[in-house]
Parts: sequence; C-alpha cells; structure tokens
Amino acid sequence: FRNEGISTRHNPEFTMIEIYEAYSDFGGMMRLGEELVTAVVEAVNGGLVLPYGDAELNFSPPWQRARYSDLIREYAGVDVHDTEATAEKAARLGADVANLSHDEIVDELFSRAAEPNLIQPTFVTHFPAIMCPLAKPDPDDPEVALRFELFVAGMEIQNAYSELNDPIEQMKRFEQQAGGDASKIDRDFVEALEHGLPPTGGFGMGIDRLAMLLLDKQSIRDVILFPLLRPEGKD
Repeated sequence: FRNEGISTRHNPEFTMIEIYEAYSDFGGMMRLGEELVTAVVEAVNGGLVLPYGDAELNFSPPWQRARYSDLIREYAGVDVHDTEATAEKAARLGADVANLSHDEIVDELFSRAAEPNLIQPTFVTHFPAIMCPLAKPDPDDPEVALRFELFVAGMEIQNAYSELNDPIEQMKRFEQQAGGDASKIDRDFVEALEHGLPPTGGFGMGIDRLAMLLLDKQSIRDVILFPLLRPEGKD
C-alpha cells in the first residue's frame, strides 16, 4: 500500500515481486529482470512481440539501455546540470517549479519529456545519487547511482539497484534526506549495516503493470481484483 493517489497507472494497493540477491549488483538484477519478463511474455503470448494500444511491443533481448541524463538531453534538449535551462523547460511543460529543488525539477522533466517516449522496453540507468538513498554510487561518477528502472509503454515496470552497504555513507544519506529531522533517520537499519551486509542486488517489479501489458489494458483497474472505486451513487 502506498498513498500516492489514483490514476490509470496507479492504485494505492498493488502487487509486486521483490528480490534481493547476495553478491549480485544492478547488472545482475538487469539480467534477471530481462529474463523474467521475456519468459512470462513468451509463455502467455506465444512470442515476444505483442500489441499494446496503438503500439507493437518487442520484448526480444537485449533491451535498450540508456542513461537518465542522456534521455533528458535527447527528449528535453537540456543538460541536467544547467539549473536555469531545466527549470525553464520544466515550466514550459507544465510543472510548478516554484518550490522544487533542482533534482526534483530534473525528475519532473524526465517524467514529462522522456517517459512518454519510452515505448519499447528500455532500461534507464544512472539516476542522480541524491534520488537514490539506498543505492551505491557509481565509483566512476559518485553523482549518479548504480540503479535502473525498466520502462515499457511509458510506464515504469521495474526498479533495481546495487544496495548501499556502507553504514557511514548510509547515515550521511539519511541525514541529508531528513533535513534536520532526526526522527526520520532509520538508525536500526544503519546499525544492521554496521554488523555487515555483503554486496547485494535489490529488485522490484510491479505485477499489475506487467499484467496491463500482457492483456492490452490501458487502466490498472482492469487487472486488479479489488480496485478502489467511488461509492455507488456518488459523483
């Protein structure tokens, strides 16, 4: 359950599969995610090409891989480090940027400009590290995280990363995210990391959205057992 509102692609109650694998990383989770979905699509559909709305989705591996910043540059025409240009572009696309941080503005830009164009299966990689408090930073570029999201038909289907297992760095991330509110810091989690966590890959996949693709449904309400509905007789 996540209280994040309702739309054709969001429901407060949803079904997901979550996996953790010791001595793996986001690359291993990417291989797992690709193999898992292609196996399901082929078993249900009899092949790896299936219709979805007006599109024809091709799940034949290997799927496209693209960096978060590159997709924003391609579809929004701005560099993610250009504060003024990203804010202006996001505002032109309808985002209310007045009270947003630069990273939140960039994420609005990704959602509005890039996501709708990710129709074929695409692994989006290397999100800003500040947006990924539980993910390891890229050793070659600490500003980005070893994380991916799989997008199909403009929808996020999977989210995975190399789990951050450094307790000192994790505490720094929590403190940064808490913004001075110590009650928001999960000290038990940090203590658990101090006892030791091996390199680990973490993976999550939305089952309902995958069902939407398999069944060619445009609304998540069509694939969940008990969708949240208005009371009968209410506008």
